[in-house]
Parts: sequence; structure tokens; C-alpha cells
Amino acid sequence: MSRLSVVLPAYNEEQILAKTCRILKEILSFSEIEYELVFVDDGSSDKTWNVIEKVSKEDRNISGIHFSRNFGKEAAIIAGLAQASGDAVAVMDCDLQHPPETLVKMFLLWRQGFEVIEGVKKSRGKESRIHGKSAGFFYRIMSGATGFDMKNASDFKLLDRKAVESVLSMPERNMFFRAASSWVGFKSTSVPFEVQEREAGETKWSTRALIGYAFRNIVSFTTIPLQFVTAGAGACFLCSLILLIYSLIRYFTGHAVEGYTTLLIVTLFIGSAIMLSLGIIGYYIARIYEEVKHRPRYIVSKIIHGGMISEETDFKDV
Repeated sequence: MSRLSVVLPAYNEEQILAKTCRILKEILSFSEIEYELVFVDDGSSDKTWNVIEKVSKEDRNISGIHFSRNFGKEAAIIAGLAQASGDAVAVMDCDLQHPPETLVKMFLLWRQGFEVIEGVKKSRGKESRIHGKSAGFFYRIMSGATGFDMKNASDFKLLDRKAVESVLSMPERNMFFRAASSWVGFKSTSVPFEVQEREAGETKWSTRALIGYAFRNIVSFTTIPLQFVTAGAGACFLCSLILLIYSLIRYFTGHAVEGYTTLLIVTLFIGSAIMLSLGIIGYYIARIYEEVKHRPRYIVSKIIHGGMISEETDFKDV
């Protein structure tokens, strides 16, 4: 019988984790789906790991991974994929904003032969106008980089074992799972879902954190920002050419070009363009530096499986 593994990254989710576990067990058992729940505690500062230990001892189909510190959601997803043993592996948020009932639809589509089933948001839920516009800009860039429409993409998806192994084989340290799972290809389809309201706890994503997350993933997956540098250089050259022609015309017609103001504006414009370009290039160099150090994506301090806890410190370099 085919088995479904569900990977659930968790960061300070002690209030909702037990309920998430109970609802998933009820829905998957009712649908007669053999399951495995893999919780990944991303260095939580609350009692998330204690709750994972408790539910794992109560149900041997539940396992848990505890990071030595917070390594981020992408690292937690990769750790969960590496731990999962199912024929199909789903990834979903631990806060129930991804509706668990949709997992059943995804699993049935997988049985029909689809190897990547994407959860696509019908809407983005309640968010500010600025956040919505920023997210739209981010996903337009990522859609161009991947060749897939990522307008309402999410981490909520189900992958066949082949697709999981393909994602795990990617050597980069800074991986954007949402795009990487689409990039690997395979026979895919999508399932629409409504983003649910968070039932407990608080969101871990501030506007500043989301901007940093977006820019980091753009740089890790595409070179489009470097193309902006080239386009900016072309724009500066065009402006300088126009100014040169204007200055020559004024000179030969006997009119002096206003010197100080024009010179100041041009200097500030070119200086700003240079500093912005250096900043983008420097960010890429920083990412290259992180990659060549080849540090592990995450460090595991504890693993609980089948009710048994292993406390041997381990690092993963998959």
C-alpha cells in the first residue's frame, strides 16, 4: 500500500501543533491513507519540541527533527524531505493555514500518475496592499526565471519520490524550495485552495523579513538582478549621451550650460547607480562565498522516530 509522508516545518508552534496532528490523523485515517507525519522543529524558543516528543510517543507514525538553532524554513523543508520515507511526500505549514483536506485531493491525483501536485492559492488572504504588490513583483521575477507561473505559488505541494530525490540532489546551500520543486519538472498539476486564518499563535513573517526572504531567494535562483545592473548602465550611458549632445548644441549656439547644478545632478545620479550596482554584485558575491564554504544546510541535535529519541548531534550536507 502506498504511503504518504507529510513534512511540517514548525517554529514556535506549541499552541497549534497538537491540534494540527490530531486533524491530520483524523482526515488521513478516514480516507484510508497510510501516513507518516514528519515535524521539523526549526530551533523554536518555546515548547514546540516537547509537544513533538509527546505526540510522537503517542503515535509511531509521527517523527520529529530538532535543529540545534534556527536555520530557516527552507532548511526545515529539506530536512523533512530527507527524513521522509513515503512513496509520496507532501509539504504544508504547521499552522493549518494550508487546509488538510486538500492533502487527500493531492494524494488521489498522485495515484492517477501526477508526480508534482502544486497547491495554488485562490487568493492571498488578508494582507496589506503594499505586501500584495511586492509579492506580485517577486513572483513575476520568479516566473520568468523558472518558466512556470508562480503568481499564487506556495510551499503547499505533494511530490513523488522521484521528484523528492531530484530536489535533494541539488547541491546549493541556499535553496528556494517553492521554485526548485517546479524547476525539476515531471508530470505536474495543481490544486486550488483557500488560505485559512491562523487559529493560534502569531505569524513569524514581518514585512522586513518577507522582503529579505524574497530578495535572498531571487538571488539564489536567478541572475535577473545582475541584468538590472546592465540595464542601468545602458540607461546612464543614454542619459550622458543626451546631455553631451545638449551641451554641444548650447556651446556652438553661444549659450553656456549651467555648470554647477547640472554637474551635481549628473554626479549624484551616476554615483547612486554605481553604488546600487556594487550592492547587487556584492550580494551575489556574498551568496557565492556562502556556497563555496560548503557548510551544512542545517544541524540536527535530536531525532525522535517510533517513540525513540536519538540525541547524537548530526549535520546534513544533502
